[in-house]
Amino acid sequence: MSARELKQPATAFASPRFCNVGNFMRMERVADPDGLDFAVYGIPFDTACSYRSGARFGPQGIRNISVMMKTNHPVHEVNIFDYLKGADMGDVNVVPGYIHPTYAAIEAFASGILDAGALPIALGGDHSITLAELRAVAGKHGPVSLIHFDSHADINDEVFGEKYNHGTPFRRAIEEGLIDPHTSIQVGMRGSLYDAGEFKLAADLGLKLIPTHRVREMGIPAVLDEIRRRVGENKAFLTFDIDFIDPAYAPATGTPEVGGYSTFEAISFIRGLTDVNFAGFDVVEVAPPYDVAEITSLAACNIVFEFLSVLALQKKEGRRT
Repeated sequence: MSARELKQPATAFASPRFCNVGNFMRMERVADPDGLDFAVYGIPFDTACSYRSGARFGPQGIRNISVMMKTNHPVHEVNIFDYLKGADMGDVNVVPGYIHPTYAAIEAFASGILDAGALPIALGGDHSITLAELRAVAGKHGPVSLIHFDSHADINDEVFGEKYNHGTPFRRAIEEGLIDPHTSIQVGMRGSLYDAGEFKLAADLGLKLIPTHRVREMGIPAVLDEIRRRVGENKAFLTFDIDFIDPAYAPATGTPEVGGYSTFEAISFIRGLTDVNFAGFDVVEVAPPYDVAEITSLAACNIVFEFLSVLALQKKEGRRT
């Protein structure tokens, strides 16, 4: 490339300086999703968190440690890139401090991926971002089933008097008709609650919620059976909050809750979702400033790897076009 063809770096006024750092699993960085089966992209936004900030650095942290990932899955016996074409599309140019313009930017970015026929895979960012992703997915496919792994239900009506926060996205998604609550499921909720009736509220909204104490009673295979039964053949969006994992294994998150899951248990849940018709995915709430030896970012990139391996297995078996 000649000097005349070189482009100036993006101005920090248009692209925050924590955007567009590195590529996931050293994939090619592309600007156009045409021809891809999936596209990884970052959403470095944490303005809507309620305790620790820092998830804006999640995409960067996940990408940095993802160089450790190889392409072959030992259990599903697939090489992701033998069956799928994928790339990293960089980051959404979020608007720090402003959630609604950021939502518009996320929706437009994700819609571009969906319109090209690719499956969007987002690296967050706090959990508020999922609402905008769901707007894009529902715009393409109509209301989808939600599979939600988390220690919090995120169905508050308001947090600090605000309707749009990382504690409210799925309440808004139901109100906006983005998800079908009657085919959606939330898994892993635990810890102290603002509202003693939160689990009942989930049921009142039409959601199936399996808190951690019930997960422990049921066991992972039975929970996976319930997910499959609940979602059926519907298109589904999988959202994975890293605080689903116990802070002993994933300390770098904004609102940690003890009594959670090991990283092996977490990947076991994802591995077992081979029958689900996925339309989108995200992993959220990774806050690298609080990490130890990058173990939280490593957990997150393995969750993405497991999800990609599920897609590759489905393609290998002819269950995904």
